[in-house]
This record gives sequence, C-alpha cells and structure tokens, in this order.
Amino acid sequence: MRKALALLTALLAVIMAPIATAAEQKEAPLVLAAASLQESLNAAADAWSARGHPRPRISFAGSSALARQIEAGAQADMFVSADEPWMDELAGRKLLKTGTRVSFLRNTLVLIAPRVSAVKLAVRPNMPLAQALGTGRLAIADPAGVPAGLYAKQALTKLGVWVSVQGKLAPAENVRAALALVSRGAAPLGIVYGTDAKAAPDVKVIGLFPAASHDPISYPVALLASSRNPEAEGFRRFLISTEGKALFHRFGFGTK
Repeated sequence: MRKALALLTALLAVIMAPIATAAEQKEAPLVLAAASLQESLNAAADAWSARGHPRPRISFAGSSALARQIEAGAQADMFVSADEPWMDELAGRKLLKTGTRVSFLRNTLVLIAPRVSAVKLAVRPNMPLAQALGTGRLAIADPAGVPAGLYAKQALTKLGVWVSVQGKLAPAENVRAALALVSRGAAPLGIVYGTDAKAAPDVKVIGLFPAASHDPISYPVALLASSRNPEAEGFRRFLISTEGKALFHRFGFGTK
C-alpha cells in the first residue's frame, strides 16, 4: 500500500512539473517609460505581479531618449510617453502595434524650489523669474526634445519670460534629473511635473503654471509592433483600467 502511494505521488509530481515550469517560464514584458512615472508605474507593476503575472521590467528615461532607442531597434514590448508627439513619431514609422495606443494620464507643470528656500514668486505673465534666480540657474528637462522641457519652454514663452531666462538654464536629460538638481540645492528653482514635486520631500511648489500656457500634458501608452510577449497586452489593459487609473490617481496624476 505504501509503495503504491509513493508511486502515485511520484507520478503526480511528474505530471505537474511541466505545468509549474511553464508558469515560471512566462517572460516578463519590457516597458520603456517616461521618467516621471517611476513611483506610479512601479506600483502598477507590483499590483500586476500580485495577480500572479511576471513583474514587468521597466526602463525609465526621457521620452525622447526612449523613442530614439525604439527607432534604433530596441527590443521592448511597450512604450509610455510623457507627450503625444513622440508617440506620433513612432506611429508614423509604423513602430506601434495597431489599435493599442491609448492616452490615459494627465499632469500639471509647476515651479519648484528647495524646501528650505525663502523664494516667493507668483507664476504670472512677465514674472521676475530671472531676478529670482540671482546667480543660480533654472533646472528644467532639456527643452530641445524632452517633453517636460518642451512644456516648460512653451509656458515661459507664453508668459513672456523665456528670453530673460534662456541663458540661465540648467538643462537635464529628463525631468527627474531636473528635480534632483533642485532637491540637492544645486539649482534655486526648477520646472517639473506636479507629480514629481509630490514625490520629492526636499522640494516645495512655488507656483502652478496655467494649463493654457502650454500644450495639455498627456501620457499615451502603446505596444510596440515588434512585441511578441503575450503578457504585455494584459499589463497594458490593466494600466488603462479603472483599477489602474485609480492607482495613478494616488500619485497625483489626472486620468482620461
């Protein structure tokens, strides 16, 4: 009887082994995402993993840098951009999977200073931003292509102060690098997204840029045409679901 039971147990183990191995071998999708999504998208990946899926691997950088990597043939499954134009460019090059692009998040643009700063400055037309900087520089993401920098340039131009500060910039490779300059006190003022400021305890918001001063800050997500990972579509759907959007709300994002 014992021998029969042992044989049955061994047989069941052999039968079940391929199933366990197949589950373990599911490949985690690779997501290329805007730097401003670090906390929120990692939280979403954790929530997706808790449902029994492989935790998505996420590479954060400026949207411009990521789009260029995709154009150069980077092997990834999904792209989440901090603006529409970079996603438009990839769509124009047929690098997105048809029917998977969705614009699902919004953000705001704010002027920040180190938490200990005594600077007070109302964000308005012709504000004395250059004078408030003194001998310091304004930390922004590179306005030559990074979305946060482009939005910042639009806003400063609309408010009539771009010319006065363009020679006093500290351009950074992405919005989180700009945030770090202010957080460390290396720059007296900076322009970042509202969600970035919320994530950094060492900075404070001086003012909010009017929505009409820049293009709407819109985050689209899409699968890449080269993706063959079946897990990627499930994660994309989770991000744009009611539950996914509620998660992003907790980090200060608006949703569409």
